[in-house]
Amino acid sequence: QVHLTESGGGLVQAGGSLRLSCAASGGAFNGYAMGWFRQTPGKEREFVASMRWAGGSTYYADSVKGRFTISRDRGLNSVYLRMNSLQPEDTAVYYCAAQTNREGYNVWGQGTQVTVSS
Repeated sequence: QVHLTESGGGLVQAGGSLRLSCAASGGAFNGYAMGWFRQTPGKEREFVASMRWAGGSTYYADSVKGRFTISRDRGLNSVYLRMNSLQPEDTAVYYCAAQTNREGYNVWGQGTQVTVSS
C-alpha cells in the first residue's frame, strides 16, 4: 500500500519560490506516474504537473508552465515541485498524487498549504 507524505508548503511573497516534496512509502514505487494537484475553497481540484515514473516525461498545466518544475528521485521514491515566480493566484492546498494502475491517480497525500501574499 503506497502512502504519500508532502512537505514544503508555507507563506511566501509574490515573486518568491517554494519547493514541495512528496515521499512515497510502502516499498519501492513502481507505478505509472506521480503528480501534483491543487485546490482552493469552493473550486474543484486541478492538475498542476505530473511525471511518468519510468520514462520521466513531464506535463504541466498551462498556468504554471515556465514557472514550476517537477522532478523526482527514484532512489528516494520522491517527487518534487519547484515553484518560482509565485503569484497570489497560486495560493491553494497542494496535493501529491500517485497513479498505481491504468485507472488514474488513486493515491493522495494529505495536502500542504501554499499561500502567496501580494
